[in-house]
Amino acid sequence: MHFTKMQGLGNDYLYVYGEVPADIAALSRRLSDRHFGAGADGMIYIAPSDKAHFSMRIFNADGSEASMCGNGIRCVGKYVFEKGYTDKTEITVDTLAGIKTLHLDVKAGKVETVSVEMGTAAVEAETQVEAAGQTVSLTPVDVGNPHAVIFCEDAESAPVAAIGSAIEHHERFPGGVNVEFVSLLKPNTLCMRVWERGSGITMACGTGACASVAAAVKKGLVAPGTEIEVVLDGGSLYITVDTNNAILMRGSAAFVYEGEI
Repeated sequence: MHFTKMQGLGNDYLYVYGEVPADIAALSRRLSDRHFGAGADGMIYIAPSDKAHFSMRIFNADGSEASMCGNGIRCVGKYVFEKGYTDKTEITVDTLAGIKTLHLDVKAGKVETVSVEMGTAAVEAETQVEAAGQTVSLTPVDVGNPHAVIFCEDAESAPVAAIGSAIEHHERFPGGVNVEFVSLLKPNTLCMRVWERGSGITMACGTGACASVAAAVKKGLVAPGTEIEVVLDGGSLYITVDTNNAILMRGSAAFVYEGEI
């Protein structure tokens, strides 16, 4: 099997163009292992689609399937363009969270950044849960996959592993949840760290950045219709959430290496 390792702000996956094999859960666990495998946050399979230009399926490092990955879908855009599967700079990708439209910023034949129309965020009222012996206030947000956004004074020093893992498996979220820790760095700039469902702490989470900005708009920390920089461990994403909660995400994507197994 040939695969391509790619990363969006350090959120890395192994990309395969073709059909998903029957043993995908075990395969993703084995290849994602950072000591005994290739090392990744999971695997993403790309294929032609009768509903869109392409389809993508996402499998986490623990073998579970995710409905959407913001960093992953940007890499899909770069992959299909630079490997010659399309010459279009606007493409559609069918995901378990619906069809997403990608706009590719191409210079000298290379995709520099990708903007993705991520759909609409459903932001719930802030609620409280008990996790790791603490009462935690969080805002549930759905952007095609579930998130729990926690606003704090300093996201850099937040107990991401302890609180994140407890909330991921909390009874309030029977299917599991991604957990974001967010603080306001300065006007129009957020700092975010993330515990991803099925993968643990990752360098970045595109849907998490979208959910965080949507929650920040609802909380009045940032204004709707304004591009907000979200600073993650792996770099920055740029998110705009309009007054109808429609989301546009802009960010980079990069190749790491090609491999065979």
